[in-house]
Amino acid sequence: MSKKYFGTDGIRGRVGEYPITPDFMLKLGWAAGMAFRKMGACKVLVGKDTRISGYMFESALEAGLTSAGADVMLLGPMPTPAIAYLSRTFQAEAGIVISASHNPHDDNGIKFFSGKGTKLPDELELMIEELLDTPMTVVESSKIGKVSRINDASGRYIEFCKSSVPTGTNFNGLKIVIDCAHGATYKVAPSVFRELGAEVVVLSAQPNGLNINDNCGSTHMGPLQAAVLAEHADLGIAFDGDGDRVLMVDHTGTIVDGDDLLFIIARDLHERGKLQGGVVGTLMSNLGLELALADLSIPFVRANVGDRYVIAELQERNWLVGGENSGHVVCFNHTTTGDAIIAALQVLMALKSRNEGLAQTRQALRKCPQVLINVRFGGGENPLEHPAVKEASARVTQAMAGRGRVLLRKSGTEPLVRVMVEGEDESQVRGYAEELAKLVTEVSA
Repeated sequence: MSKKYFGTDGIRGRVGEYPITPDFMLKLGWAAGMAFRKMGACKVLVGKDTRISGYMFESALEAGLTSAGADVMLLGPMPTPAIAYLSRTFQAEAGIVISASHNPHDDNGIKFFSGKGTKLPDELELMIEELLDTPMTVVESSKIGKVSRINDASGRYIEFCKSSVPTGTNFNGLKIVIDCAHGATYKVAPSVFRELGAEVVVLSAQPNGLNINDNCGSTHMGPLQAAVLAEHADLGIAFDGDGDRVLMVDHTGTIVDGDDLLFIIARDLHERGKLQGGVVGTLMSNLGLELALADLSIPFVRANVGDRYVIAELQERNWLVGGENSGHVVCFNHTTTGDAIIAALQVLMALKSRNEGLAQTRQALRKCPQVLINVRFGGGENPLEHPAVKEASARVTQAMAGRGRVLLRKSGTEPLVRVMVEGEDESQVRGYAEELAKLVTEVSA
């Protein structure tokens, strides 16, 4: 049975459109509660980001879960990785996050974690899918689930993040600008860095339900770049709406992406003899990352795009560090999923260890020019299967003669084809990318 609702990153959609509607969320809560109850007594944590539809969907999920006999513990607005951590801490059967991550406020979705803080196994997702297609029933009155609220969730998560750096760590003298994207990190992130001694200037931490990711955060780096320069800060840190992505800005205003951060963390662990194996990137990771790690004799493998695939590859190899250039960085030596605050702290520790600034530390990674063009397409035939697109991709690959690569892929969350070309000559790379993007647009019309 193939999955009808679950994608690579949970269930996503535009609010009010199938399947992201209140009645679907009610049924989903019931189906999930029934599936989790098969494991015995059932306790489920529910968190959310700051978008306005979260209130509505939280209530619907709560009703569905309790109607299936599951007890619900509400966390309120919290970063996605916090739900993964707290699911373990409270020994819950599962954690649920209501979030559409880096998407606009009028999108929303659901992410699930197991009681171990990991993605749900496929068989459990399939069980939920099957239950969604069956009539909804309510358990007898005496078995209806109870609902409570965890009032100290933020404090627990702040202490967990601080525990990822050695006791006594102090960032005194470090001035940081933090952009919280009006999202789920708006309460906890400033506290973490302030309590570790840094001087913190905060941007985009006044959520109103509609401004999440709106010209701010890791998807819109301009305001952070400007603030770092205006404040004469040492660096800037940008989170996305649900706190599982992080990008940075050095003191010159230059963007430092996930490939840079992954390299800095991996090199630091390698130099301290704590890396354990190699590094997992994705098909979108810059070729320069692979070459820089090779210079340090650090193995590198590519997974499909998506933190689910990065995590699966790490688990299979028993490695610790992986991530995506978008800013998902996984540090298995500290947590079970991508965690933006944890990753940022590991970068700061690496800078402290080398007594270097971010601009200097990142110089060891020399990136190859990489051009990415997003092409929107309708719901018809997959343009990547078109013979003309396949022929053009093969021709460009051959023309670069092993000194570059082409990657065409469909987005897992939006109706987009991502056209990426990478090589040594930037003008050549851009020309090839524009040529391929134009062709994809034409065959999609």
